[in-house]
Amino acid sequence: MYTPPAFAEHDLAGLDWLLARDPFATLVTTGGDGLPVATHLPVLYARQGGQVLLEGHWARANAQAGHAGPALLVVHGPHHYISPGWYPDKAQAARVPTWNYAAAHLSGTLEPLHGEVDLASIVARLGERFEPPVGGQWRYDPDDERERRQLRGIVGFRFQASRIELKFKLNQNHPAANVEGAIAGLGQLPGEAAAEVAALMADRLARRDG
Repeated sequence: MYTPPAFAEHDLAGLDWLLARDPFATLVTTGGDGLPVATHLPVLYARQGGQVLLEGHWARANAQAGHAGPALLVVHGPHHYISPGWYPDKAQAARVPTWNYAAAHLSGTLEPLHGEVDLASIVARLGERFEPPVGGQWRYDPDDERERRQLRGIVGFRFQASRIELKFKLNQNHPAANVEGAIAGLGQLPGEAAAEVAALMADRLARRDG
């Protein structure tokens, strides 16, 4: 990922935040024809220090199911258009539009999982992770033969990250007045994306000034 030094994030708390906010990631591998294959899927995330592990599953019919070895997992964060009209020095510095965002690229090794115990564990933990926020009550039932049979329709995976690139592009290369102007501009817009990007910009500006 192209990441100028001003936008590089080194604290893995940023990755924790991204995956707590949106654990729906993009997994990219290389197919037998040499072309990239991508799947968008929910992931289970665990980190101990610098060790990062992600788990999930594909539909067995997915062409990517069972891929092993090197892989890229892309974590998506909030993003928004930034108008140069929000910058006080827009005319003096000939400012142009940009797009602010936060994202992570994780490179690592993918291990497919086929055993019933592993698959049941992943499905059960996905339910435990995603049911409570929507007020749901579903839980995987290992005693229900119908649910156990459905495990045959999926292939699980573990992804161990060996390189983590965090990019928080939030106008850090601009004077503080421009950042404040963009925060104010975003604050006038509807929608969660504008508010999230403005909050991230304010946080990075506070760190810089502090």
